[in-house]
Amino acid sequence: MKILVLNCGSSSVKYKLIDTSNDATLAEGGVEKIGLDDGFLKYKQADGSKAITELGHIDHKQAVEAILANLTDPTTGCIKSFDEIDAVGHRVVHGAEKFSKSVLITDEVIQQVKDCYDLAPLHNPANITGIEAITALMPDVPQVGVFDTAFHQTMPAKSYMYALPYKYYKEDGVRRYGFHGTSHRYVSQRAAEFLGIDLENCKMVTCHIGNGGSITAVLNGRSVDTSMGLTPTEGLMMGTRVGDVDPGALTFLMTKHNLSATQLQSIINKESGVAGVSGLSSDMREIESAVKENNEMAKLALDMYEQRIVKYIGAYAAEMGGLDVIVFTGGVGENQTGVRENVCAPLKFMGVEIDTELNARIRGTETDLSAPGSRVKVVVIPTDEELMIARDTEAIVSHKE
Repeated sequence: MKILVLNCGSSSVKYKLIDTSNDATLAEGGVEKIGLDDGFLKYKQADGSKAITELGHIDHKQAVEAILANLTDPTTGCIKSFDEIDAVGHRVVHGAEKFSKSVLITDEVIQQVKDCYDLAPLHNPANITGIEAITALMPDVPQVGVFDTAFHQTMPAKSYMYALPYKYYKEDGVRRYGFHGTSHRYVSQRAAEFLGIDLENCKMVTCHIGNGGSITAVLNGRSVDTSMGLTPTEGLMMGTRVGDVDPGALTFLMTKHNLSATQLQSIINKESGVAGVSGLSSDMREIESAVKENNEMAKLALDMYEQRIVKYIGAYAAEMGGLDVIVFTGGVGENQTGVRENVCAPLKFMGVEIDTELNARIRGTETDLSAPGSRVKVVVIPTDEELMIARDTEAIVSHKE
Protein backbone atom coordinates (compact mmCIF):
# COMPACT_ATOMS: atom_id res chain seq x y z
CA MET A 1 0.00 0.00 0.00
CA LYS A 2 0.97 3.61 -0.55
CA ILE A 3 0.16 5.51 2.63
CA LEU A 4 0.32 9.29 2.94
CA VAL A 5 1.27 10.25 6.51
CA LEU A 6 0.33 13.76 7.63
CA ASN A 7 1.44 15.60 10.75
CA CYS A 8 -0.51 18.85 10.94
CA GLY A 9 0.75 21.42 13.41
CA SER A 10 -0.56 24.87 14.20
CA SER A 11 1.53 26.49 11.44
CA SER A 12 2.94 23.56 9.49
CA VAL A 13 2.06 20.29 7.73
CA LYS A 14 4.74 17.60 7.49
CA TYR A 15 4.26 14.61 5.21
CA LYS A 16 5.71 11.32 4.05
CA LEU A 17 4.46 9.00 1.33
CA ILE A 18 5.42 5.45 2.33
CA ASP A 19 5.17 2.20 0.38
CA THR A 20 4.39 -0.33 3.10
CA SER A 21 5.29 -3.29 0.87
CA ASN A 22 8.97 -2.49 1.50
CA ASP A 23 8.78 0.41 4.02
CA ALA A 24 10.29 2.74 1.41
CA THR A 25 9.80 6.50 1.67
CA LEU A 26 8.69 7.66 -1.77
CA ALA A 27 8.46 11.36 -0.91
CA GLU A 28 8.72 13.61 2.13
CA GLY A 29 8.65 17.26 3.08
CA GLY A 30 6.43 19.84 4.64
CA VAL A 31 4.66 23.16 4.37
CA GLU A 32 5.80 25.80 6.84
CA LYS A 33 4.61 29.28 7.93
CA ILE A 34 0.93 28.54 7.32
CA GLY A 35 -1.14 31.67 7.91
CA LEU A 36 1.77 34.01 7.16
CA ASP A 37 2.59 35.81 3.93
CA ASP A 38 5.74 33.79 3.25
CA GLY A 39 4.51 30.21 3.44
CA PHE A 40 6.53 27.63 1.54
CA LEU A 41 6.73 23.92 0.68
CA LYS A 42 10.04 22.21 1.39
CA TYR A 43 10.50 18.73 -0.04
CA LYS A 44 13.07 16.11 -0.90
CA GLN A 45 13.52 15.30 -4.58
CA ALA A 46 14.10 11.85 -6.03
CA ASP A 47 17.88 12.39 -6.08
CA GLY A 48 17.89 13.30 -2.39
CA SER A 49 18.37 17.01 -2.90
CA LYS A 50 16.03 19.49 -1.23
CA ALA A 51 13.86 22.02 -3.02
CA ILE A 52 11.53 24.83 -1.97
CA THR A 53 8.35 26.15 -3.56
CA GLU A 54 7.09 29.54 -2.39
CA LEU A 55 3.36 29.45 -1.60
CA GLY A 56 2.58 32.84 -0.05
CA HIS A 57 -0.35 33.20 2.35
CA ILE A 58 -2.14 29.84 2.65
CA ASP A 59 -4.35 27.93 5.09
CA HIS A 60 -4.12 24.24 6.06
CA LYS A 61 -6.41 23.07 3.26
CA GLN A 62 -4.29 24.90 0.69
CA ALA A 63 -1.17 23.44 2.29
CA VAL A 64 -2.51 19.92 1.80
CA GLU A 65 -3.50 20.83 -1.76
CA ALA A 66 0.08 21.99 -2.41
CA ILE A 67 1.48 18.73 -1.03
CA LEU A 68 -0.81 16.62 -3.21
CA ALA A 69 -0.04 18.75 -6.27
CA ASN A 70 3.66 18.27 -5.65
CA LEU A 71 3.27 14.50 -5.28
CA THR A 72 1.47 14.29 -8.64
CA ASP A 73 3.53 16.90 -10.50
CA PRO A 74 5.07 15.46 -13.71
CA THR A 75 8.48 16.86 -12.74
CA THR A 76 8.67 16.72 -8.94
CA GLY A 77 6.13 14.00 -8.20
CA CYS A 78 6.36 10.27 -7.63
CA ILE A 79 2.76 9.25 -8.40
CA LYS A 80 0.54 9.95 -11.40
CA SER A 81 -2.70 10.63 -9.55
CA PHE A 82 -4.37 10.70 -6.13
CA ASP A 83 -5.78 7.27 -6.96
CA GLU A 84 -2.40 5.73 -6.12
CA ILE A 85 -2.76 6.82 -2.48
CA ASP A 86 -4.51 3.95 -0.71
CA ALA A 87 -5.01 5.65 2.66
CA VAL A 88 -3.97 8.61 4.79
CA GLY A 89 -2.63 8.28 8.32
CA HIS A 90 -2.78 11.29 10.63
CA ARG A 91 -0.75 11.99 13.73
CA VAL A 92 -3.22 13.17 16.37
CA VAL A 93 -1.65 14.57 19.51
CA HIS A 94 -4.26 14.03 22.21
CA GLY A 95 -6.79 11.22 22.52
CA ALA A 96 -7.32 11.55 26.29
CA GLU A 97 -8.86 8.32 27.62
CA LYS A 98 -11.01 7.94 24.52
CA PHE A 99 -8.40 6.14 22.38
CA SER A 100 -6.04 3.36 23.44
CA LYS A 101 -5.10 2.47 19.86
CA SER A 102 -5.21 3.84 16.33
CA VAL A 103 -8.66 4.06 14.72
CA LEU A 104 -10.41 4.57 11.40
CA ILE A 105 -11.54 8.18 11.12
CA THR A 106 -15.33 8.54 11.31
CA ASP A 107 -17.63 11.43 12.18
CA GLU A 108 -17.82 10.06 15.72
CA VAL A 109 -14.02 9.93 16.02
CA ILE A 110 -13.74 13.50 14.72
CA GLN A 111 -16.15 14.69 17.40
CA GLN A 112 -14.22 12.82 20.11
CA VAL A 113 -10.97 14.45 18.97
CA LYS A 114 -12.70 17.83 19.09
CA ASP A 115 -13.81 17.01 22.63
CA CYS A 116 -10.10 16.97 23.53
CA TYR A 117 -9.46 20.50 22.24
CA ASP A 118 -9.14 21.94 25.74
CA LEU A 119 -6.36 19.43 26.51
CA ALA A 120 -4.37 20.21 23.33
CA PRO A 121 -5.56 23.62 22.08
CA LEU A 122 -2.65 24.15 19.71
CA HIS A 123 -2.44 20.66 18.23
CA ASN A 124 -5.80 18.89 18.02
CA PRO A 125 -7.57 21.64 16.03
CA ALA A 126 -4.73 21.56 13.50
CA ASN A 127 -4.97 17.75 13.33
CA ILE A 128 -8.70 18.02 12.58
CA THR A 129 -8.03 20.65 9.92
CA GLY A 130 -5.76 18.17 8.14
CA ILE A 131 -8.41 15.45 8.33
CA GLU A 132 -11.06 17.80 6.96
CA ALA A 133 -8.74 18.92 4.14
CA ILE A 134 -8.20 15.31 3.00
CA THR A 135 -11.95 14.65 3.27
CA ALA A 136 -12.63 17.59 0.96
CA LEU A 137 -9.89 16.75 -1.54
CA MET A 138 -10.00 12.92 -1.46
CA PRO A 139 -13.42 11.98 -0.04
CA ASP A 140 -13.21 8.29 -0.88
CA VAL A 141 -9.78 7.63 0.65
CA PRO A 142 -9.87 5.99 4.13
CA GLN A 143 -8.18 7.93 6.93
CA VAL A 144 -6.71 6.68 10.21
CA GLY A 145 -5.91 8.59 13.40
CA VAL A 146 -2.77 7.57 15.33
CA PHE A 147 -2.62 9.14 18.79
CA ASP A 148 0.47 10.31 20.66
CA THR A 149 -1.23 9.42 23.93
CA ALA A 150 -2.51 5.94 22.98
CA PHE A 151 0.61 3.91 23.88
CA HIS A 152 0.50 5.25 27.43
CA GLN A 153 -3.08 4.15 28.08
CA THR A 154 -1.66 0.95 29.59
CA MET A 155 -0.29 2.89 32.58
CA PRO A 156 -1.82 1.85 35.90
CA ALA A 157 -3.78 4.40 37.91
CA LYS A 158 -0.94 4.78 40.42
CA SER A 159 1.22 6.10 37.58
CA TYR A 160 -1.24 8.36 35.81
CA MET A 161 -3.14 9.89 38.74
CA TYR A 162 -2.12 13.19 40.33
CA ALA A 163 -2.56 13.69 44.08
CA LEU A 164 -5.13 16.42 43.49
CA PRO A 165 -8.74 16.27 44.69
CA TYR A 166 -10.24 13.32 42.80
CA LYS A 167 -13.05 15.47 41.40
CA TYR A 168 -10.60 17.16 39.02
CA TYR A 169 -9.90 13.81 37.42
CA LYS A 170 -13.55 12.77 37.26
CA GLU A 171 -14.88 16.12 36.07
CA ASP A 172 -12.00 17.59 34.07
CA GLY A 173 -9.82 14.63 33.06
CA VAL A 174 -6.76 15.99 34.87
CA ARG A 175 -4.22 13.12 34.91
CA ARG A 176 -0.96 12.05 33.31
CA TYR A 177 -1.46 11.19 29.64
CA GLY A 178 2.08 11.21 28.26
CA PHE A 179 3.20 12.02 24.73
CA HIS A 180 5.65 10.81 22.06
CA GLY A 181 3.77 7.52 22.38
CA THR A 182 4.15 6.56 18.73
CA SER A 183 7.91 7.08 18.97
CA HIS A 184 8.23 5.13 22.24
CA ARG A 185 6.17 2.29 20.75
CA TYR A 186 8.26 2.18 17.56
CA VAL A 187 11.70 2.27 19.21
CA SER A 188 10.79 -0.27 21.89
CA GLN A 189 9.61 -2.73 19.24
CA ARG A 190 12.55 -2.01 16.96
CA ALA A 191 15.09 -2.28 19.81
CA ALA A 192 13.78 -5.73 20.69
CA GLU A 193 14.00 -6.80 17.04
CA PHE A 194 17.49 -5.32 16.69
CA LEU A 195 18.78 -7.02 19.82
CA GLY A 196 16.95 -10.29 19.16
CA ILE A 197 15.17 -10.27 22.52
CA ASP A 198 11.58 -10.90 23.58
CA LEU A 199 9.85 -7.55 24.08
CA GLU A 200 7.14 -9.23 26.14
CA ASN A 201 9.74 -10.38 28.66
CA CYS A 202 11.84 -7.26 28.97
CA LYS A 203 12.37 -4.21 31.22
CA MET A 204 13.18 -1.29 28.96
CA VAL A 205 13.54 2.48 29.33
CA THR A 206 13.09 4.47 26.12
CA CYS A 207 14.58 7.97 26.04
CA HIS A 208 13.09 10.21 23.36
CA ILE A 209 15.24 13.28 23.89
CA GLY A 210 15.47 16.31 21.68
CA ASN A 211 14.18 19.87 21.89
CA GLY A 212 11.17 18.20 23.47
CA GLY A 213 11.83 15.09 25.48
CA SER A 214 10.19 12.27 27.39
CA ILE A 215 11.21 8.99 28.98
CA THR A 216 9.02 5.90 29.25
CA ALA A 217 9.19 2.76 31.34
CA VAL A 218 8.27 -0.11 28.99
CA LEU A 219 7.59 -3.30 30.92
CA ASN A 220 7.00 -6.38 28.76
CA GLY A 221 6.12 -4.18 25.80
CA ARG A 222 3.65 -1.93 27.64
CA SER A 223 4.05 1.62 28.87
CA VAL A 224 3.77 1.62 32.67
CA ASP A 225 5.02 5.14 33.36
CA THR A 226 6.16 8.18 31.40
CA SER A 227 7.64 11.57 32.19
CA MET A 228 5.26 13.93 30.36
CA GLY A 229 1.92 14.56 32.03
CA LEU A 230 -1.39 16.27 31.34
CA THR A 231 0.59 18.43 28.94
CA PRO A 232 4.05 18.06 27.33
CA THR A 233 5.47 20.55 29.86
CA GLU A 234 6.06 18.06 32.69
CA GLY A 235 9.06 15.79 33.10
CA LEU A 236 12.50 16.36 31.62
CA MET A 237 14.19 19.70 31.21
CA MET A 238 13.71 20.48 27.52
CA GLY A 239 14.83 23.05 24.97
CA THR A 240 12.42 25.74 26.14
CA ARG A 241 10.07 23.83 28.50
CA VAL A 242 10.64 23.86 32.23
CA GLY A 243 9.91 20.20 32.99
CA ASP A 244 9.41 19.21 36.63
CA VAL A 245 9.05 22.23 38.91
CA ASP A 246 7.51 22.91 42.31
CA PRO A 247 3.94 24.14 41.62
CA GLY A 248 4.41 26.44 44.59
CA ALA A 249 7.23 28.18 42.72
CA LEU A 250 4.80 28.96 39.90
CA THR A 251 2.11 30.42 42.16
CA PHE A 252 4.86 32.38 43.96
CA LEU A 253 5.99 33.94 40.66
CA MET A 254 2.42 34.64 39.57
CA THR A 255 1.75 36.51 42.81
CA LYS A 256 5.11 38.32 43.03
CA HIS A 257 5.16 39.48 39.41
CA ASN A 258 1.40 39.73 38.84
CA LEU A 259 1.56 37.21 35.98
CA SER A 260 -1.52 36.04 34.14
CA ALA A 261 -2.06 32.37 33.33
CA THR A 262 -1.21 33.15 29.69
CA GLN A 263 2.05 34.83 30.69
CA LEU A 264 2.99 31.91 32.92
CA GLN A 265 2.21 29.45 30.13
CA SER A 266 4.62 31.33 27.88
CA ILE A 267 7.35 31.30 30.54
CA ILE A 268 7.14 27.57 31.27
CA ASN A 269 6.77 26.50 27.62
CA LYS A 270 8.78 29.00 25.60
CA GLU A 271 11.25 30.78 27.90
CA SER A 272 12.52 28.07 30.23
CA GLY A 273 14.51 24.84 29.91
CA VAL A 274 17.96 24.86 28.36
CA ALA A 275 17.39 28.25 26.73
CA GLY A 276 16.13 29.83 29.94
CA VAL A 277 18.99 28.60 32.13
CA SER A 278 21.81 29.14 29.64
CA GLY A 279 20.55 32.42 28.24
CA LEU A 280 21.99 31.26 24.93
CA SER A 281 19.97 28.74 22.95
CA SER A 282 17.67 25.73 23.08
CA ASP A 283 19.94 23.89 20.61
CA MET A 284 22.10 21.34 22.44
CA ARG A 285 24.78 21.59 19.76
CA GLU A 286 25.24 25.27 20.56
CA ILE A 287 25.20 24.52 24.28
CA GLU A 288 27.94 21.89 23.92
CA SER A 289 30.03 24.33 21.87
CA ALA A 290 29.62 26.97 24.56
CA VAL A 291 30.63 24.47 27.25
CA LYS A 292 33.88 23.85 25.38
CA GLU A 293 34.48 27.61 25.59
CA ASN A 294 34.03 27.44 29.38
CA ASN A 295 30.65 29.17 29.44
CA GLU A 296 29.45 28.52 32.99
CA MET A 297 25.73 28.99 32.30
CA ALA A 298 25.89 26.61 29.36
CA LYS A 299 27.66 24.07 31.59
CA LEU A 300 24.98 24.42 34.26
CA ALA A 301 22.21 23.96 31.68
CA LEU A 302 23.89 20.85 30.24
CA ASP A 303 24.51 19.37 33.70
CA MET A 304 20.86 19.91 34.65
CA TYR A 305 19.62 18.46 31.34
CA GLU A 306 21.66 15.28 31.75
CA GLN A 307 20.96 14.89 35.48
CA ARG A 308 17.21 14.74 34.91
CA ILE A 309 17.57 12.01 32.29
CA VAL A 310 19.70 9.97 34.72
CA LYS A 311 17.13 10.49 37.48
CA TYR A 312 14.22 9.22 35.36
CA ILE A 313 16.12 6.18 34.11
CA GLY A 314 17.03 5.26 37.68
CA ALA A 315 13.50 5.83 38.94
CA TYR A 316 11.95 3.70 36.20
CA ALA A 317 14.49 0.91 36.74
CA ALA A 318 13.45 0.87 40.40
CA GLU A 319 9.77 0.95 39.46
CA MET A 320 10.13 -2.05 37.14
CA GLY A 321 12.39 -3.96 39.53
CA GLY A 322 15.35 -3.97 37.18
CA LEU A 323 16.50 -2.92 33.74
CA ASP A 324 17.46 -4.84 30.60
CA VAL A 325 17.68 -2.15 27.89
CA ILE A 326 18.13 1.62 27.56
CA VAL A 327 17.13 3.10 24.21
CA PHE A 328 18.28 6.52 23.01
CA THR A 329 16.29 8.22 20.26
CA GLY A 330 15.26 11.71 19.12
CA GLY A 331 17.55 14.49 17.87
CA VAL A 332 19.75 14.55 20.97
CA GLY A 333 19.52 10.86 21.79
CA GLU A 334 20.54 9.86 18.28
CA ASN A 335 23.29 12.41 17.71
CA GLN A 336 24.73 13.99 20.88
CA THR A 337 27.44 11.53 21.86
CA GLY A 338 28.49 13.47 24.95
CA VAL A 339 24.99 13.44 26.40
CA ARG A 340 24.74 9.66 25.99
CA GLU A 341 28.10 9.10 27.67
CA ASN A 342 27.36 11.45 30.56
CA VAL A 343 23.94 9.89 31.14
CA CYS A 344 25.29 6.34 31.19
CA ALA A 345 28.35 6.99 33.38
CA PRO A 346 26.47 7.41 36.72
CA LEU A 347 24.41 4.28 35.95
CA LYS A 348 27.43 1.97 36.05
CA PHE A 349 26.33 0.70 39.47
CA MET A 350 23.26 -0.82 37.74
CA GLY A 351 25.40 -2.65 35.21
CA VAL A 352 25.26 0.02 32.49
CA GLU A 353 28.56 0.16 30.60
CA ILE A 354 29.03 1.52 27.09
CA ASP A 355 31.89 1.38 24.61
CA THR A 356 32.90 5.05 24.79
CA GLU A 357 35.02 4.92 21.63
CA LEU A 358 32.16 3.42 19.65
CA ASN A 359 29.67 5.86 21.18
CA ALA A 360 31.81 8.82 20.09
CA ARG A 361 31.45 7.74 16.45
CA ILE A 362 27.73 7.01 16.35
CA ARG A 363 25.23 9.53 15.05
CA GLY A 364 21.81 8.58 13.78
CA THR A 365 22.39 4.89 13.11
CA GLU A 366 21.09 1.77 14.85
CA THR A 367 23.89 0.66 17.13
CA ASP A 368 24.45 -1.47 20.22
CA LEU A 369 26.70 0.76 22.34
CA SER A 370 27.05 -1.76 25.18
CA ALA A 371 30.53 -2.66 26.36
CA PRO A 372 31.35 -6.37 26.61
CA GLY A 373 29.97 -7.65 29.89
CA SER A 374 27.46 -4.83 30.37
CA ARG A 375 24.42 -6.26 32.17
CA VAL A 376 22.19 -3.65 30.52
CA LYS A 377 22.03 -3.22 26.77
CA VAL A 378 22.34 0.40 25.57
CA VAL A 379 21.21 1.06 22.00
CA VAL A 380 20.64 3.93 19.62
CA ILE A 381 17.46 3.45 17.58
CA PRO A 382 16.52 6.32 15.23
CA THR A 383 12.80 6.92 15.62
CA ASP A 384 10.39 6.60 12.71
CA GLU A 385 6.96 7.73 13.83
CA GLU A 386 5.79 8.06 10.23
CA LEU A 387 6.53 4.40 9.50
CA MET A 388 4.65 3.39 12.66
CA ILE A 389 1.68 5.51 11.54
CA ALA A 390 1.82 3.97 8.05
CA ARG A 391 1.86 0.43 9.47
CA ASP A 392 -1.09 1.16 11.75
CA THR A 393 -2.98 2.72 8.85
CA GLU A 394 -2.37 -0.27 6.58
CA ALA A 395 -3.43 -2.71 9.30
CA ILE A 396 -6.68 -0.89 9.97
CA VAL A 397 -7.77 -0.29 6.39
CA SER A 398 -6.82 -3.87 5.48
CA HIS A 399 -8.94 -5.11 8.41
CA LYS A 400 -5.93 -6.77 9.99
CA GLU A 401 -6.85 -5.23 13.37
